[in-house]
Amino acid sequence: MELTIIALALFYVLTPIIILHLCHSFPFVNKLGAVIIAYLVGLILGNTGILPGMGTYLNDHMLMFPKTTPDDVEAMLGSGLITKSEFLSFKIYKLRDLLMSITILLAIPLVLFSANVKQWGKMAGKTLLSLIIGFFSVIFVIILGFFIFKDAGMKDLWKISGLLIGVYTGGTPNLASLKMMLDVDANTYILTHTYDLIIGVFYLAFLMTIGQKMFHRFLPKFPIPLEDVKIRDLDGKDPFWGIFQRSVFIPLLKAYGLAIGIFAVGGALSMLVPAHMVMVVVILTITTLGILASLMPSINRIEKTFESGMYLILIFSLVVASMADIRNFSGITPGLFAYITMAVFGSLFMHVLLSKIFKIDADTV
Repeated sequence: MELTIIALALFYVLTPIIILHLCHSFPFVNKLGAVIIAYLVGLILGNTGILPGMGTYLNDHMLMFPKTTPDDVEAMLGSGLITKSEFLSFKIYKLRDLLMSITILLAIPLVLFSANVKQWGKMAGKTLLSLIIGFFSVIFVIILGFFIFKDAGMKDLWKISGLLIGVYTGGTPNLASLKMMLDVDANTYILTHTYDLIIGVFYLAFLMTIGQKMFHRFLPKFPIPLEDVKIRDLDGKDPFWGIFQRSVFIPLLKAYGLAIGIFAVGGALSMLVPAHMVMVVVILTITTLGILASLMPSINRIEKTFESGMYLILIFSLVVASMADIRNFSGITPGLFAYITMAVFGSLFMHVLLSKIFKIDADTV
């Protein structure tokens, strides 16, 4: 069982190397994009039956009690409530959760280290406006969807609307809190959360692949004067190429050390706040410290920090995609699935439409 977890961890961490090599070697693969390849590989892994499923009992328990510990699950195994295969699936779930947390929280400062923040002051107003428009779009579309689907035979639709507004404005902690506050039926909560996870994978895949290109067709590009743009001369080479050269790799290790330190500071500060504020504090801390670090020339000039961050995002993409089990579509509740799909993609469409009216650029959106 432990060997399976180790092998899967190595697969997640090392597969992006193969993907990047294919992108470097074959132009048509490079045009498709490393992120799309990572998503395809993840979807194949998660839907070929190679990895065990949690089973109904454990899956429902995890959705109701997200903080379930390995000891709790081991007790279920001892009581005969779950099988060894389902216990392995729980360990795989914990591995995925760990990898997603580590990769994205280390990727943020690494990507920011090479940022040029001179122009950021000019975009603060637009960023705040975009955030307000985003909140408005989510709330408006969810309320509109309530009136569209209220006669679709779904029980407690108003509670589902509350769950969706909570999760899309404050994350999963809000979802769990509102479940208790609104006394949402367990089956309704589980279905809502499951469908949100499924749709969220495709939403994230869209944003990370073709989303920005599509937005650029309708929205202006980020307004940076040409004289302030630093263009790296890659001589037509793959930006990841040469990352293990001694002159690049040694300074890059220092950047990783700093990123880990920033991660640790964010984690330490998160221990001082309530549980529902943990992720907000961590993200704000590492983002702020990452930006401050980019102001130091010795950090800002380190080569390949952005590419290293993108490598971690490839790992994140691979892990997320492998969690999208298409088997969850069986026995689907059409009305609820359509409502959540409308909430996710409808609010995105509304956000883009309003951004066009208020002349907000595609990169800020």
